[in-house]
Amino acid sequence: MAFITAPQAQSRLEGDTTTPNILRLWPTFIVALLAAAVISAPNLLDPMMRYDDFPALLVEPSGFWAKTLHEGRWVNYLWHLRGVVTPSWLNFAAYQMLWALFAASIAVAALGRHGSPWFCGVMAMAILVAPPATLISLWFNTLIPGLALVASYAALGCRLAPQTHRALLPIFVILSFMAYTTYPLLLLAVCLVRSQDRSLRDLLGLLALFTISFAAAVLVVYTLNLQVHGVFGVPLADWRDASPAQDIDGMLANLPLVWTSFSDLMVRSSFGFAPAIVFHLGFLVVATFVVLRRAPLEALYLHAGLWVGMGLAVVQILKMGAIVPPRGFIFAWVFYAIVISRAAQILSQNVGMSGRMARNGVLLIVGSYLLQTFQQYSTYRAWQSDSRAIAQVASTIEGAVFVLGDPLKMVSAKGAFVQDARALSYRIQQISGKDAIMCGDDPSTCQARTDANTIMLQTR
Repeated sequence: MAFITAPQAQSRLEGDTTTPNILRLWPTFIVALLAAAVISAPNLLDPMMRYDDFPALLVEPSGFWAKTLHEGRWVNYLWHLRGVVTPSWLNFAAYQMLWALFAASIAVAALGRHGSPWFCGVMAMAILVAPPATLISLWFNTLIPGLALVASYAALGCRLAPQTHRALLPIFVILSFMAYTTYPLLLLAVCLVRSQDRSLRDLLGLLALFTISFAAAVLVVYTLNLQVHGVFGVPLADWRDASPAQDIDGMLANLPLVWTSFSDLMVRSSFGFAPAIVFHLGFLVVATFVVLRRAPLEALYLHAGLWVGMGLAVVQILKMGAIVPPRGFIFAWVFYAIVISRAAQILSQNVGMSGRMARNGVLLIVGSYLLQTFQQYSTYRAWQSDSRAIAQVASTIEGAVFVLGDPLKMVSAKGAFVQDARALSYRIQQISGKDAIMCGDDPSTCQARTDANTIMLQTR
């Protein structure tokens, strides 16, 4: 890493102030795309997906219809109507490409014309390895249209004038909200870093625009549900075991869920390594102090976006009475990565120990999380291999296929955190084209089965 500290290379960290952002985007995107390909390698050829992501792969709208009511995912439902089945590896590659495009675009937008290619690449990779992004990527078939909206808006931030770009925010917020609830916060992050003439008035105006746009998105979803389902709102599905608050006492009763949501986020974002939680929190505090001293308005913009997002999450938890899973906090890691990368860039403007420590701190996160993400995707390979072998056996059976045993008790299923037995039946359908009947542990539940058309699962 000699190039990081060598005085003759330090000038390159300051960047070329004449290159337009759109030209900076492509080399940064290539770096992010290559990094995405490397960390995704174990999952590229036969990608892992959660059981409720299969309807999007197999183009089965009926399997997703309930989510329009219970989650307001109307854009995703339209995606299910496309009528064209594409292979899972192609869908996953497209999804990762879109995530790399978002990471590169927001990095270039954040650093602007004063950002060196080196720092743009580092910030993009710091965003790319977000643990919440890795977790949510297992629903890649469903989320392609939503991420395409987010990535497109971020890329436009490198091409359009700030005011033109900001004028498009309401449209993108409404559409992206109907793909995933917290996607609009990624759009807000793009607008915040893209702002050039920063002031308190401008910040309040942007937050007001976002608030109105978000409220409009909620109203659109509620209205669609009223027209189609006869329900004005988004009632949570029974499996979420929610306890919606009707008054202040109900919201106070849901307070423990706030702690559960945030503690889960910290644990999953540190891959279960407790010292890493302290490191990240400490790094955020120190980096915030650095940015606050040298670019106070920028620090205000970034933290305004971060805490608006956290506030919306808290309100949702208290009102709906259900946790927000770690994958829903993808926006929080994006803001974190931007803050620490900007602090490192600021400290690197002068040769010294602080700049080296900051750069190496960011590189430590990037390097270790590239490796952790690679390992995370590797944990699914055993389940993919086992389920593929079972599906291949199913393809040789004439007529109905019965599966005896609980898939969730398989060792590989536990390692991959398989959530539902339907994951195996969908997997069999994906590979063999056959519908499999799951008998569970009780053979009497499938009386029409015979030894010839039954697959016995090995569990221990």
